[in-house]
Amino acid sequence: MDLGLNEIQQMLKTSAQDFLARECPLTLVREMEGDSKGYTDDLWRQMIGLGWTGVAFPEQYGGTGGTFADLGVLLEEIGRSLAPAPFFSTVVLGGMTVLDGGSDAQKDEILSRICAGTIIMTMGLTEASVTTEPWGVETTATRQGNNFQISGTKLFVPDAETADIIIVAARTSSESDPDKGVSLFLVPADVDGLSIRPMSSVGHERIYEVELENVIVAASDVIGSVGEAWPIIERSIMRATAAQCIEMLGGAQAVLEMTVEYAKGRTQFGRPIGSFQAVQHHCARMATDVEGSKNIAYQAVWRLAEGLPAHKEVSVAKAWIGPAYRRVCGTAHQCHGAIGFTKEHDLQLYTRRAKVHELTYGDANHHKEIAFQHVDDE
Repeated sequence: MDLGLNEIQQMLKTSAQDFLARECPLTLVREMEGDSKGYTDDLWRQMIGLGWTGVAFPEQYGGTGGTFADLGVLLEEIGRSLAPAPFFSTVVLGGMTVLDGGSDAQKDEILSRICAGTIIMTMGLTEASVTTEPWGVETTATRQGNNFQISGTKLFVPDAETADIIIVAARTSSESDPDKGVSLFLVPADVDGLSIRPMSSVGHERIYEVELENVIVAASDVIGSVGEAWPIIERSIMRATAAQCIEMLGGAQAVLEMTVEYAKGRTQFGRPIGSFQAVQHHCARMATDVEGSKNIAYQAVWRLAEGLPAHKEVSVAKAWIGPAYRRVCGTAHQCHGAIGFTKEHDLQLYTRRAKVHELTYGDANHHKEIAFQHVDDE
C-alpha cells in the first residue's frame, strides 16, 4: 500500500494550493464569517470552472473519472485554506451519496448538474439526539399513493439555506432493528412545508435547523430501496468522516507552518524564540501530530477509494486526528503567546474550527468504540 501521491494527484495538489493562496486569503475567510451566505459566487464559480466538483465522478456524468483519494487531495487544501464554499456538502454529502445509492435516472440528473456546477446539495441526518446511529432517526415518512409525506426536524445541516436539494433520512416503518425501516429522500429545498433556520456555531460555519412539516415528495425521489437505506447512510457517514479528517489535516499543517514562521521571526532576549529548546520541542510535537494524522487520514481515504472495509481505519483516523488538531492549535497558542489569543490573529480561525470538527460525526470516544468493534477486520 503506497500512500504517496501519484503524479496527477501531486499536480492537483499544487494547482489547488496555488489557486487558494491567490483567490482565498484568510482575509476572505474572515469576511465570509460575517456574511449571511458564507461564501462568494465568484470563488465557487472558479472552483467549478477548475473541475473540482467533478473530480470524484465518472466521465459519463461530466466528471473527470477520479477517485475518492483524488478528492481527498482537494479537501486537504480546502482545509488548509479554510475555503468558504458549499463543496463538502454538495460533493461529499450529496453527490457521493447519490453515486453510491441512487438510481440511474437520479445519477444522470443530479451528478451531471453537480459536475456542471448548477446545483448545491446537502444532507440532513442528525436530530435532537445528536447521534449518527440509526436509532437517532425519528423523522417520519408516510406513504401516500405515489408520494411520501415527511415530518420531522434535522439539526446541524450544512449549507441548507443555499442548497437546491437536501437529502433527508426518515423512518418509513418502525422495526425492532433500528437499522431497518430508514429511507433516504431527495427533498427540494423550496418545497412547501420545509423551513430553514440558522444555528450558531463557534466555528462560524453555515449550519441550519431544517424543519419538515407534512412535506410531500414523489416516490421516485427515494434513494435506494424504501426502508433499506441505512447501509447507504453508513457509507455516507464514513466518507464524510474520512473527508473531514483530511480537512483537519490540512488545517493542522497550516497551523504548524504558521507557528514555525512566527518562531523564526519573533525575537525575545535578542534572539528568535525558535532558537529556544522549549519552543523547538513544541514545534516537534506539532509536527509529529501532523505527520501521524497524514498517514492515518490517507490510509482511511485510500481504503474507501478502493472499496475495502474501512470501519476501523476511518474511526481510528477520527479518534486520533480530532484531538491531534486540537493539540496542534493549543500548542501553537503557547508558542505565539498573547497575540495568538486575539481575534485579530489568524490562529483563532483554525482553533475554532478544530473544536467543531473534533465533535462532528462523533467524538474520539465514539470512534474508539467503533474501532474496537472492528479490531479484527482485515
